[in-house]
Amino acid sequence: MSKKKIVFQGEPGANSHLAITEAYSGAEAIPCATFEDCFAAVRNGRAELAMIPIENSIAGRVADIHHLMPTSKLHIVDEHFMPVHHQLLALKGANVKTLKTVESHVHALGQCRNIIRKLGIKAIVAADTAGSAREVAEAGDKTRASLATKLAAKIYGLRVLAQNVEDEKHNTTRFIVLSRTAKWAKPKPRQKVVTTFVFQVRNIPAALYKALGGFATNGINMTKLESYMIGGSFSATQFYADVEGHPKERGLELALQELDFVCQPKTLKILGVYPAHPFRKKF
Repeated sequence: MSKKKIVFQGEPGANSHLAITEAYSGAEAIPCATFEDCFAAVRNGRAELAMIPIENSIAGRVADIHHLMPTSKLHIVDEHFMPVHHQLLALKGANVKTLKTVESHVHALGQCRNIIRKLGIKAIVAADTAGSAREVAEAGDKTRASLATKLAAKIYGLRVLAQNVEDEKHNTTRFIVLSRTAKWAKPKPRQKVVTTFVFQVRNIPAALYKALGGFATNGINMTKLESYMIGGSFSATQFYADVEGHPKERGLELALQELDFVCQPKTLKILGVYPAHPFRKKF
């Protein structure tokens, strides 16, 4: 039986790669250079799924995804929350006293300021975490270090000089899993369901207030609401939302009907209906 193929953005050993190993043990993880490449790989059948980061508890949202999702023709079928741990990696034979520089993605460097300051080394921005680990390994320079995953250390033959060096222990990334086939989760006892959708409100007074009123009156918990411009226009705003519940349940069904009434025609689009990850029980 062939392995399930799942694409991710980045190089082997990236956090998205690690998320695939956690959520889909035994799957074949396929790296892609960009998010657009990930989406295309799923659309054309080169992969069954894509593991895509959508937000981080420290860095905030991954903005590109909100723009790509509505026109991607893909569907959210699952989510995965993963605590992010940064490891200080270097060549075998190196130690903290030999280090002069550390390189990684700008967010990783920003999330590990304490150890960088403690060691007195220079931070260098790289394209991504796993790529920095690969470059350190290829350079063969014991003065260079990387902030990346344990998986990256294993792949590129690096030594972990210090574990879990992130400043904030609550550092967590939420991923969505995308498929070219829509697959709505079925409501189950004691199993929460998340519905994700996008919409644009009509240009009328209190449009957003009216759009959200149906969720309040029908007792629907909205866990995420974000806005962003469309096509560089200051007047065209699209909203991206997550709510608890299934569109076939009466409360959410009524709320979505009320929302559709104040939306621009044909702009309300459900992107996915999927099981809530167990991590949500923590908050």
